[in-house]
Formats: sequence, structure tokens, C-alpha cells
Amino acid sequence: MDQLPHIADWIVTFGTMHDYLVYIVIAIIACAEGPWISLILGVVLRLGFLYFWPIYTALMVGDLVGDVIWYYIGRRYGHSFIGKHGHRFNITEASVERLTRLFHKHKHIVLFLSKISNGMGFALVTLMTAGMVRIPFGRYILVNAVGQLIWTGFLIGTGFFFSSLYITVDNVLGKISITAVIVVVIFLGYRYYKYLKNKAVNL
Repeated sequence: MDQLPHIADWIVTFGTMHDYLVYIVIAIIACAEGPWISLILGVVLRLGFLYFWPIYTALMVGDLVGDVIWYYIGRRYGHSFIGKHGHRFNITEASVERLTRLFHKHKHIVLFLSKISNGMGFALVTLMTAGMVRIPFGRYILVNAVGQLIWTGFLIGTGFFFSSLYITVDNVLGKISITAVIVVVIFLGYRYYKYLKNKAVNL
């Protein structure tokens, strides 16, 4: 997370030199860091750099490509992947078993809520389990795409709103107060995310 300001600076600089290539780079980054890059791009958008629809599309495509990759890993490699690499991604047999039971009863709801909440700390487990239980791919990608439309728009809007609020305040004390609020919100959000991610290990 410490590298995010540098990523923002790099995107702005790269975007001024490469009008279209920057959106491909955004899509690639979104595969791994969709939520954070969405917030950053909300700020970049408010500052007048780049364009909304290409940003929105790149983030959508990048995040959904990541979803497809994890679905394929679950469908093709499943338990063997968990045995070899699961510990690196907080994916355990116990969490997959629990989610498998949930999928049998509420697969669409689980996928949708996972997408609009960044998985509540266990997004990768959800995506991989969807592949393991062989949810039809068309239905899988449709539900994820609908959730992604909402989630990406919310994150871009959040970044845009806070940066707009910061810009419109014209006194030092106000800017300091807004900055403090943003830092606290980011810190609490990050800590809550870490809590959910650690909790997912025992899901």
C-alpha cells in the first residue's frame, strides 16, 4: 500500500506520453490490485487526467480477467493447487468446503456479494471454489460483471469525492482535517480488510 502514491504518479506520467497504452497497463494492474487502483484513478480523474469511460472499462476488464484466471485454476487444478500453493493465498481445504456448501444453496448471492465487497477478505477462495464446483462459466462471468459494475463505480466515485472535497476547501486547516479523515478511513478500511483476510483462513 505504501507504493500506491508512486503508482498514481507513474500512471499520470505514463498517460501523458501514451494516450491508449496506459489503459492496457491499468487493466493489467487491476488484475492484482483492482480496489486500490480504482480509488487512485478516482483521484486522477478528478484532477483532469485521463478519461472516465476508458478508465472504467479498463478496470472492469482487468478485474474480470483476474476472475477468469482464478475460475480456471479452480476448475482445472483445484485441490492440487491448494495443496501446493494454497497457503500463499490464504486458501484452505476447510474454507473451500464451507464455500462449496454455500454455493450449492446460494451460488448467485455468494458470487454477487463477494464481488461488491471485495470478497469480504476471501475473494480468491470464492472465485476458485466457483471453478471447483463447476458453476457454468457464462453465469459466473455474468454475475461477476454485474457486481463489478457496481463495485468499480463505487470505488472510483469514492476517490473522486474525497479528492474533490480536498480541492474545494480553500484553507489550510480544512485541508489538514480532510487529509486526516482520509488517512483514518484508509487505515480503518485496510485494518478491517486484513482482519477479514485473516479470518478467512479459519472459514
